[in-house]
Amino acid sequence: MPEYAELQFTTPAMRILENEHRYLSFLMEEWHAIVLWFEQEQIRLDEGRIRLQELRQAILEFTGPLKKHTLKEETHFFPLLGTYIGFEQGPLVGIQEEHREIDGYIGHFLHHTDGGADLLSLEDIRAAVRDAGEAFEVLTVHFVKEETVIFPMAEHQLSAKDKERLSQKLNTLIT
Repeated sequence: MPEYAELQFTTPAMRILENEHRYLSFLMEEWHAIVLWFEQEQIRLDEGRIRLQELRQAILEFTGPLKKHTLKEETHFFPLLGTYIGFEQGPLVGIQEEHREIDGYIGHFLHHTDGGADLLSLEDIRAAVRDAGEAFEVLTVHFVKEETVIFPMAEHQLSAKDKERLSQKLNTLIT
């Protein structure tokens, strides 16, 4: 697991979201290692099928916390921040589109691996795993964008009263 620095935000609401990013990144690193395993040239089909099942299980375990985190952002955080910075253009539009893109990659992976690995060729397995790899890439960049643009914006823009209300709403578990 990569070492992480101290949390950088001071607002409790942003610290909650930042901490959730850390947890989700930890889970992602676990399943991304399996994605990287598939980049080897020589993989036996039986090994690939076993590793695909491991990857599928890890992603299924990841999706619960991810969905809870995303729901918190889309239900509480983005609507509040949008009242300050707008909804029609700007960073919130792109961030929300990335949520849909991530959901699409993960959904595509899960759909194509739903019938089990026993019927898939190595080519089919690799194609499905590429979707998981794309989800990892988009998520990684997405977290960076939120932590370098959206969260600092919220810390500076939101009123003290809104920060407190948001903190109360976000203070729930994603596990």
